[in-house]
Amino acid sequence: MKPELKQLYEMVEEIEVAMMTTRRPDGHLESRPMATQKRASGADLWFVAAEGSGKTRDIAADPHVNLAYYKDRTREWVSVSGIATLSRDRGTIHELYARDWSMWFADEGDPRHGTPDDPRLVLIGVDVHAASFLELDRPQPVVLFEVVKGWVTGDTPDVGEVQRVEN
Repeated sequence: MKPELKQLYEMVEEIEVAMMTTRRPDGHLESRPMATQKRASGADLWFVAAEGSGKTRDIAADPHVNLAYYKDRTREWVSVSGIATLSRDRGTIHELYARDWSMWFADEGDPRHGTPDDPRLVLIGVDVHAASFLELDRPQPVVLFEVVKGWVTGDTPDVGEVQRVEN
């Protein structure tokens, strides 16, 4: 694994929630928050969705997605572009399943609801084609000083280096 890709995974795991942008069938873009799931084979990044949701319809029409992560405390960010696929593979769903998924899949009378056997669960796997991210290479007080200095002088703050990963 490329060192940059390892860094990307570390940052994404720490930030956890991405704004996933898809293109709707009418051509407009739409973003929504999505929790990144643990890593598993079959895709670089995994997300869970409900069958028939807007995001799954968008991906079926155009699989290109962008994932934007931002960590407010440190101002670190990650932008990932890739190709999404929908998976209904029960084995992968069981492997990735987390108990907190059940809150998004309300009990509607079927004993499978909220479990890994819930037929409404669909995985979104994203294969990363390119990513860029800000790697902070200075202690937090120095970053804050650089930001304030930038406000005062009008110069661009030197807070870190933008890394790029091409797959």
